[in-house]
Amino acid sequence: MRVLVEGSGGEGGWPQPGCRCASCLGVGKTIRVRSTIVVDDTLRLGGEESGRGEAGGYRVLRLADARDGRVTGGWDVTGPDGERLLYPARPGAVPVAVEGAAAYDIAFLDLLGEPAQLGLLRARGLITADTVTAVAFADHRVSSEAELRRRCGFWRVMLAGDGDAVTTGRSAERSLKFRRLPWRVLVLGGARSGKSEQAELRLAGEPDVTYVATGAAPEAGDAEWARRVAAHRGRRPAWWRTAETTDLAGVLASARGALLIDGIGTWLAAAMDECGAWEGSAHSAARLAARIAGLTAAWRQTGAHVVAVSDEVGLGVVPATPAGRLFRDELGRLNQVLAAESEEADLVVAGRVTPL
Repeated sequence: MRVLVEGSGGEGGWPQPGCRCASCLGVGKTIRVRSTIVVDDTLRLGGEESGRGEAGGYRVLRLADARDGRVTGGWDVTGPDGERLLYPARPGAVPVAVEGAAAYDIAFLDLLGEPAQLGLLRARGLITADTVTAVAFADHRVSSEAELRRRCGFWRVMLAGDGDAVTTGRSAERSLKFRRLPWRVLVLGGARSGKSEQAELRLAGEPDVTYVATGAAPEAGDAEWARRVAAHRGRRPAWWRTAETTDLAGVLASARGALLIDGIGTWLAAAMDECGAWEGSAHSAARLAARIAGLTAAWRQTGAHVVAVSDEVGLGVVPATPAGRLFRDELGRLNQVLAAESEEADLVVAGRVTPL
């Protein structure tokens, strides 16, 4: 199957005519017209005029939209040779793929609208390591082409441009193999920096994710904290598993899929409680050092793809209490150790990411 990408942009292209947002103004000379493809010089998909039923030996199914089942979410195309294609109908569309069908050979998805649909399709076996997966409807919902390329990198998908040809040839399918495990990423940021959202975005395309919550459960009557926890849960894909534990060393040792640890700071606070480290005795300090050494060793030897969130403590004022200064110092040192043992580390400020 050969797919010609006539257009790869959003509803109004990218940049969108007349739009003065920072993304459109900053996109430069890269121009993407509205996403449209042509399959084997026979079938055009994109817009309401797209084919249906049988078209030149191609079976075309209209798929429902997961966000609104009353409208078309996309198209499922089977070619004369049995190769399969998935294509979304519009920006924001999440096509509901047919249960029990074979994996797609080529899949275009609007990952700016709903990145987690990629993880779900991988979990269901409809997108595999041999599926050529590409972004459709690239537009000003992302800040820049560079940021879109960065996301395509950790989602392991293609970013096709207008005029590009996407095929099911062996060279194409082998160029985007699943990343080998392990892979460790430390995401740092201050309060309300967007670090948790960035960590979740990194793992949106993974089929097997365990969210490791290291914070204590909300106390009875603490409605504000309960709302914070509920907001975090509501952002996560429904098929992700959740583990509430402070045994990070054990989790890292046993996990083989993807882990999102949120976060290292709450784990350290719990470990300091359990070790009695706040009292500052030599015995308690030795116990805490042993816990941190165990976590570090497990981090180095894990077989999982791990994204961990931690608080950057070096940019604020000096804490007013001895306990606050102790926690800051311990977490700052732990962040340094984990960053040194990671393939990637990011600093998030105001929702913007700086690779370290």
